[in-house]
Amino acid sequence: MSAVSCLLSEDQFRCSICLDVFTHPVSTPCGHNFCKNCITQNWNINYSCLCPICKHAFTTRPDLKVNKLFSEMVAQFRQSAQKKANSRGLEQKVFKPGEVPCDVCPGTRLKALKSCLVCLTSYCETHLEPHLTMSGLKRHQLIDPVENLEDRICAKHDKPLDLFCKTDRIFVCMLCSALDHKMHDVVLLKEEYEDKKVKLGKTETTIKEMILKRRLKIQEMKQSAKRSEENAHMELAEGVRVFTSLKESVERGLIELIKTIEEKQRTTKKQAEAFIKELEKEISDLKKRNTEVEQVSRSEDQLHLLRRFPSLKAPPPTKDWTGVKVHPPVYEGSAVRAVVQLEETLSQEMKKLFGEAELKGVQKYAVDVTLDPDSAHPELILSHDQKCVCHSDVKKNLPDNPKRFSHYNFVLGKQSFSSGRFYFEVQVKGKPKWNLGVARESINRKGLITMTPKEGYWSIWLRNGNEYKALDAPSVRLSLKSQLQKVGVFVDYEEGLVSFYDIDATALIYSFTGCSFTEKLFPFFSPCTNDGGNNATHLIITPVKKTG
Repeated sequence: MSAVSCLLSEDQFRCSICLDVFTHPVSTPCGHNFCKNCITQNWNINYSCLCPICKHAFTTRPDLKVNKLFSEMVAQFRQSAQKKANSRGLEQKVFKPGEVPCDVCPGTRLKALKSCLVCLTSYCETHLEPHLTMSGLKRHQLIDPVENLEDRICAKHDKPLDLFCKTDRIFVCMLCSALDHKMHDVVLLKEEYEDKKVKLGKTETTIKEMILKRRLKIQEMKQSAKRSEENAHMELAEGVRVFTSLKESVERGLIELIKTIEEKQRTTKKQAEAFIKELEKEISDLKKRNTEVEQVSRSEDQLHLLRRFPSLKAPPPTKDWTGVKVHPPVYEGSAVRAVVQLEETLSQEMKKLFGEAELKGVQKYAVDVTLDPDSAHPELILSHDQKCVCHSDVKKNLPDNPKRFSHYNFVLGKQSFSSGRFYFEVQVKGKPKWNLGVARESINRKGLITMTPKEGYWSIWLRNGNEYKALDAPSVRLSLKSQLQKVGVFVDYEEGLVSFYDIDATALIYSFTGCSFTEKLFPFFSPCTNDGGNNATHLIITPVKKTG
């Protein structure tokens, strides 16, 4: 078998499709051999069973059989070729499909290491040696192996295309440059190569930046999708909680109605049973007396009758039942009254639940707010952590910078916001008067002001311990069930919304809507004057503790 394989040429052991040594060779009915995988993929891609060599068409896909004899010959040839490559120290360098082969190698062609632009030939490691050692060949230009070297030769002058005409945007040789492109902008191929390489480097950098931006955008979108999913779960849980609470309220109302009706029924039944028991006792007494009367009246003993007559002449004492009645309880309207009461209860419960849900929703946008000393009126005292402020009668000697309030004892937050949503909470407990809200950056800080949205203020205040107002235009008197202890402030910049919340009651106090914000907004605070110590309590920016 080995002798037979040696008589065959190398090309006879190569598949005509992949051009590599056969792998699992099979024979078609027309007698040609192919790699089993190659011919199968060829037929799958072309949707027809056509022999790639003789073009014979098969009406049905043939049942391909492995050519065992030829398969053994291929295996022996592969082993023989591998041994030859190993003996020459060229293991792993045999030419493979997709690689450039050596143009000099006889028989099994090895992988080319370099291509010569002068010789227009590609060389493996062995055949390249003269170009590395012989002085005449050392001047030849070697490049990484490429195919179709003839495309790099000028078809007109048979010279290397080693120049580039920038005017015509074509490759030219030295004679082309001298004869046909004399007045053109012609540069060395290497020079144009370096220039384009730099530009490609910039393009590569740009593409990498674009890829990075898109990866970051993907990450951002994934995070948004994750937040959306988390919010959906939270909203679903909140919805279940609210509806469960309402359902429990309805069930309690039904239980209370059933209990009331059953209680009335038990009372009526108990009363009727007591009357019936009393009547039955009187009936029993009357029957007993009637029996005695009948016995005495039938007696012929004159003395006995006369002796019993005084005790039997009248019925036994009984109750006058003429006006006694068992009045059925009035059930009409009980269900209606219960539903009305339930409606009131549910309304209160819903307000509370919705207030909790709304407050919980805005508390997600809590930010860390601190007071800005550079804006504080000289009579205000700020805590070391810049979270508390109160008024002092002593006016400090401070530089009158453009940010500082000079007329009113106001102070702004250090943080500003020009987009999105933000929320913070302030403790006002124990203060009979204060101002609180947000203000735009361009407000007047030096003279008399009017605290309205037009002038750049969105705020509420307390005066005289119980007079709450939203300083809208016109101002709105606020009716609150209890005195505020802690106030939440929420702003949606894009929606033009400023809302104030009673934290303890989990209820909305007031909202400024339809606002048009065009500049930075700052948290705004005023503890007002201390009034001889009556209003000395601090305004305190407190950490946000989520409701529920």
